[in-house]
Amino acid sequence: MTTPFPFTAVVGQDDLRLALLLNAVSPSVGGVLVRGEKGTAKSTAVRALTTLLPEVSVVPGCRFSCDPASPDPGCPDGPHEGGGGGASRPARMVELPVGASEDRLVGALDIERALAEGVKAFEPGLLAAAHRGILYVDEVNLLHDHLVDLLLDAAAMGASYVEREGVSVRHAARFLLVGTMNPEEGELRPQLLDRFGLTVEVSASREPEKRVEVVRRRLAYDDDPAGFAARWADEEAAVRQRIVAARELLPSVRLGDGALRQIAATCAAFEVDGMRADIVMARTATALAAWAGRTEVLAEDVRQAALLALPHRRRRNPFDAPGLDEDKLDETLEESSGDDDPGPDGDGGGPGGGGGQPGPDEGPAGDVAGARPEGGEGEPAPGGAGEQSPAPAAEPFRTKVLSVPGIGEGTAGRRSRARTEHGRTTGARRPQGALTKLHLAATVRAAAPHQRARGRSGRGLVVRRDDLRQATREGREGNLVLFVVDASGSMAARQRMGAVKGAVLSLLLDAYQRRDKVGLVTFRGSAADVALPPTSSVDAAAARLESLPTGGRTPLAAGLLKAHDVLRVERLRDPARRALVVVVTDGRATGGPEPVALASRAARLFAAEGVASVVVDCESGPVRLGLAGRLAGELGGTAVTLDELRADSIAGLVKDVQRRAA
Repeated sequence: MTTPFPFTAVVGQDDLRLALLLNAVSPSVGGVLVRGEKGTAKSTAVRALTTLLPEVSVVPGCRFSCDPASPDPGCPDGPHEGGGGGASRPARMVELPVGASEDRLVGALDIERALAEGVKAFEPGLLAAAHRGILYVDEVNLLHDHLVDLLLDAAAMGASYVEREGVSVRHAARFLLVGTMNPEEGELRPQLLDRFGLTVEVSASREPEKRVEVVRRRLAYDDDPAGFAARWADEEAAVRQRIVAARELLPSVRLGDGALRQIAATCAAFEVDGMRADIVMARTATALAAWAGRTEVLAEDVRQAALLALPHRRRRNPFDAPGLDEDKLDETLEESSGDDDPGPDGDGGGPGGGGGQPGPDEGPAGDVAGARPEGGEGEPAPGGAGEQSPAPAAEPFRTKVLSVPGIGEGTAGRRSRARTEHGRTTGARRPQGALTKLHLAATVRAAAPHQRARGRSGRGLVVRRDDLRQATREGREGNLVLFVVDASGSMAARQRMGAVKGAVLSLLLDAYQRRDKVGLVTFRGSAADVALPPTSSVDAAAARLESLPTGGRTPLAAGLLKAHDVLRVERLRDPARRALVVVVTDGRATGGPEPVALASRAARLFAAEGVASVVVDCESGPVRLGLAGRLAGELGGTAVTLDELRADSIAGLVKDVQRRAA
């Protein structure tokens, strides 16, 4: 069926169209996360869905969009009489800005009136506005973690709870949750990915004819929006009617035991965690059958549900790309279909041998390793001669927590101490602007001495605006972790560089979990390069690290100066975010005129500006010069060896104890 612009005008979005329509048919599917590169009309497609949703009937005057046929008994604007007449309005799409506050999302209580008058003066938030409609979060991967948690909890429970100093408000919040994101700007945590029912990958078509049609439709829409919309009105009405018919048919759809076995077998075969995937697949397959006008779930519904519900649940770490092996999926569905077909499938026997899987990678790796000797500690000829192919990274490990000293005020995260909106309460102050976090004890202490002068006669406390105190809280912030990696000939032995890459990869994993921005500067030969400007995309940094070549002299000063310049520019863009510089080197400096003296002066620039730094000492061998430790002293930071970087390192634990004792 042809559908209106712009919902499917952008080609290559059939899965996106289907996922959105299935959620419109059955919101219990759990929403859609749309992943794709910039300029692929992710937001356009989501916004166009609003015009296809049927109108909703609401209780007149209710700020929470209660259904007159079945009003929420706990509605703050209630109680409403059931079965009464209602007013119809179009379904809403509410957008949640990335920079929204918690009060904007869940609603705000008037604490002053609650204390002074004893009334619940509640101003609904975006969750209330989105009830029975769409809640859309563009760039959901950039949303603060605490907002994502609140959002997904409300989506899972169908209600929003606001608890403030003994005052409690609850209201219904059932909505279609849609998020869009560009993976280049950072990933969602795996546990949050799992909370989205379906995930769709979109990308621009490379076929010229399809791209021409997109441009043609867009220009026609810009020239005459009203006329263009009128041209597609009949198709919009047809899709809207089909959604209504599928909703009415949905309760009659039968999900048989055979389909359930296929769902369970598929989730088990792909080793997804928990049971949420099974439930989402069952709901999606049922919605697919209703959308097709059937009352029986077929194997094709189960297969399509798996393609939409499982890829993002297959991620084992943030550097894994979501995906699903369709050959393995077909094999699993066939084996669990209940057909006792004795015909061999030619897989050569042996359970778990998924067809189409790549062969062992020891061969190619062995060829590469065997092609070059592992000696390589000496300096290649000046000018970069003797460059080696990239060495594979060693297995990552759990690292020690590296943090910035002091207390910051940056973006909420999980690395360094900071004054934040969330965390443990450390004190109180007078509010600056609207009161958001009341410190009850401090407010009572401020009001208590004035009760007689204010004529207090009853049991209630007479509270005025000047008495209110804002709670100050301490939590954690995310930092900019800037890696400065030595890729020179002194680091070029394959076994050694593999260990270095493994250490940096481990730190990148830690940065991902702590919601940091990362950047990568490398130096080798005669210059330094910004391999990756500061970004939230940790997997992009991992990809650049994997392809990092080595060889040449060691221009340590150039690397430090380049890092200093990156920090200067980033400080202008994001002044509240503090930086942690991680220099990965053996401390040698051989590139450029007066390399040691120039490196020393460059290092002292960081110390003068108070930039937190850590030097990961990669020096090896029986005779050690201690150059990395000397560099750490000039930077005003600390030095750790590769072994001490491990969280479970005995040497690291001993060093921590000694540092605390000192």
